[in-house]
Amino acid sequence: MLQFSRWQQALIAATVLIGALFAAPNFFPKEEVANWPGFMPKGRIALGLDLQGGSYLLLGVDTEKVIDDRLAGLRQEVQRAMRPSGDKPRISLQSLPTVDSANDQISLRVRVEGEVEDAARRVRDLVRPGIGSTVRLYEVTVTGPRIDVTLTPDAKRQFESEALSDSIEVVRRRIDPAGNKEVAIQPQGADRIVVQAPGDSDPEALKAVINRTGQLSFHRVDTSINVQDAQAGLLPPNRVLREIAEDQGGGFLVLFEEPEVTGDMVETASAGINSDGAGFQINFTFDGRGARRFGDYTSEHIGELFAIVLDDKVISYPRIQSAITGGQGRITGNFSPEEANRIATLIRSGALPAPLETLEQRSISAGLGADSVKAGAFSLIIGFIGVVIYMVLSYGRFGVYADLALMANVVLIAGALSLFGSTLTLPGIAGIVLTIGMAVDANVLIFERIREELLGGKSVVNAVQQGFEKALSAIVDANVTTFFAALIMFMLGAGPVRGFAVTLATGVVTSVFTAYVLTRVFAGGYVLAKRPKTMKL
Repeated sequence: MLQFSRWQQALIAATVLIGALFAAPNFFPKEEVANWPGFMPKGRIALGLDLQGGSYLLLGVDTEKVIDDRLAGLRQEVQRAMRPSGDKPRISLQSLPTVDSANDQISLRVRVEGEVEDAARRVRDLVRPGIGSTVRLYEVTVTGPRIDVTLTPDAKRQFESEALSDSIEVVRRRIDPAGNKEVAIQPQGADRIVVQAPGDSDPEALKAVINRTGQLSFHRVDTSINVQDAQAGLLPPNRVLREIAEDQGGGFLVLFEEPEVTGDMVETASAGINSDGAGFQINFTFDGRGARRFGDYTSEHIGELFAIVLDDKVISYPRIQSAITGGQGRITGNFSPEEANRIATLIRSGALPAPLETLEQRSISAGLGADSVKAGAFSLIIGFIGVVIYMVLSYGRFGVYADLALMANVVLIAGALSLFGSTLTLPGIAGIVLTIGMAVDANVLIFERIREELLGGKSVVNAVQQGFEKALSAIVDANVTTFFAALIMFMLGAGPVRGFAVTLATGVVTSVFTAYVLTRVFAGGYVLAKRPKTMKL
């Protein structure tokens, strides 16, 4: 029980050494760490919003708009389904499909009675659940020449949940496209998002990046309508007037309302130097569906203008020179590098599925963060020193062994938090302080058990061995329950609660290792080497 083989000792030493290597970057300036050899770890513990200051935003997701957009998109698909395609003839409608937002319903009336069943079959094929889906999204009912498509309650809940999760992902890609910032983005309730950006003290700039809807679409230009008439409100059905961006010359264009290709069909987007002139351009590629649509449209409309619209503003309107069938395209214009990168990021991150409303915003100063760091560090140092002194006074040599294990425990916690890129908050520091106290609990249990064995007349070696063996079950029980409590806090909590849970759970694992294994190496090594007849503990 007290004897460790050489390979076991080497493994224990290697574990502590690796922990120290991962913890080391936290104790050196960033500039110096950046110059370390490539094989050296360079990850650091990220400081949370309450420690280094930054911006806090509470955003509300307009889930009702999501439902309206779903119905509007379905209306367009239903309208498309009535057009001739392959061997399918055109279905004659009395009027265009209409949307009833109050009842979450789309309605259409078929002109010819004999075409009603065919129209209903096309609609049912359109709204049929995909493979693997267990949620029925729409109910289709036929009443005479009228066909109603109604959104089900289950589908509404699913769309709202998807809108929240999709909004979180889009916000994350916009704020942190490279994935290397210390930004916390979490849901709060069914329709709210909390954004915490440590180190970023300008919430207005953060909102400007987040709130761009990023809605990209490609439209056919209607050159037969006079722009002045359109500005006066003389627009035929299914036409819209859109402003041209200033860097494209300004003015207005009349576009067909229904897009030929939408931004969700774009897979990648990046900024590059304009190959045809000054400035920068945005290069993009379509997915399979978008490539087919884009290729078919450009093949059929050579010589016509094609408008590229971002957030209801025309950012480019090139003339189609030839069919573009490779699934790739570019948005040209005299863009600056910053503007090209911004547009590419918006396209790449995708459109927000719903408008976001800022319900609360705060800017936390770095001074407050510095005060928090000092207070937390001071409490950590005081707690650590107090425990060290107490253990030495209470248990002498074995107390020194416990203190050495405690130091290794702090190093391992720092190494683990650095390895996983965890964010340290003030409650997280509280978790470390609590872990320090808990770490010596195991040693106290062991040492008190050794005392009992010595008082019972056993030899020093047997007493130490029995102390470690009999204290193990109590140590495991206490730490397992604490670990599960931390796990529950992490799963159900948010923000500071999760930060506390992370450090507490990490500390539980490392403290069991250092208090039981590392202390046993020191204590066992001493009693086996010296074989003392008596020992004061």
